[in-house]
Amino acid sequence: MIQNFDPIGIAARNLKECLLLQARFMTPRNELVEKIIEAHMVELEKHNIPSIAKTLNEPIEKVVEAQKIIHEFEPRPGSIFTESETQYITPDIYINKVGAQYVISMNDDGIPRLRVSNYYKSIVQKEAAANKEAGTPGGGQAKEYVQDKLRAAMWLIRSIQNRQKTIFKVTEAILARQKDFFEKGTQHLKPMVLKDIAADVGMHESTISRVTTNKYVHTPVGTFELKYFFNSSISAGDGGEALASSAVKERIKQVITREDPKKPLSDQQIVDLLLKENIDIARRTVAKYREMLGLLPSSKRKRAF
Repeated sequence: MIQNFDPIGIAARNLKECLLLQARFMTPRNELVEKIIEAHMVELEKHNIPSIAKTLNEPIEKVVEAQKIIHEFEPRPGSIFTESETQYITPDIYINKVGAQYVISMNDDGIPRLRVSNYYKSIVQKEAAANKEAGTPGGGQAKEYVQDKLRAAMWLIRSIQNRQKTIFKVTEAILARQKDFFEKGTQHLKPMVLKDIAADVGMHESTISRVTTNKYVHTPVGTFELKYFFNSSISAGDGGEALASSAVKERIKQVITREDPKKPLSDQQIVDLLLKENIDIARRTVAKYREMLGLLPSSKRKRAF
């Protein structure tokens, strides 16, 4: 009954049910749209249209049309009642685990598919052929103009392709260094700086910085900006392997989340607890990380209960 209320999808239990409710209220109903939502959301998310078409034995054109309809549905129908606009992130790279291996794939949907027009190529070729036949070398201003623009177009296309290749190589290098993170989670993130990846891929640090800014990767453990993986190091108390600052922040967050609300831990107590785990960190650093996490000091946490 509640699921019949407007806006359609408002009482759905998950995204799939939300989209399916909207599909069923279409006039006329579209059976293909409903089938895709019911059984092929993963392929749809990856824009794997050929796979969906093959499985459902439908023409690719019909699946593309169904995809367009689904994209018009509202994934958060309750958002019309809120004033703030949610910012969605579309990953630029996907890291998926296939068997025991991790596979990297680029999301090229946001990349313009550019190619040089055959029309302008033919202008240069025809003029060159005409000049050869007439026995006159070179060409006129029109030919030089078109050739100049063709070179600029080819340079732009190569630049876009090279940028994608660079992002792929950088992601490969990050994956190789942070394998434990992808296997076990945030607490296993290792210290890593731009210089490390620059050395791995044979590029300048500034290049690594540019291609990791505002670039997001979807992984089995969540979606992260590529810059997230660059961390300063925190020394281990027993002289062992250093820890990434993000991993230490995550541990501090866990400690505070699990503490007795009637007896919250002071920053010094957190320092002592972490030292038992071979994490050597100063009290002021704990306070700094706690504030960065948006967590109150112990005195104010105690008053909150």
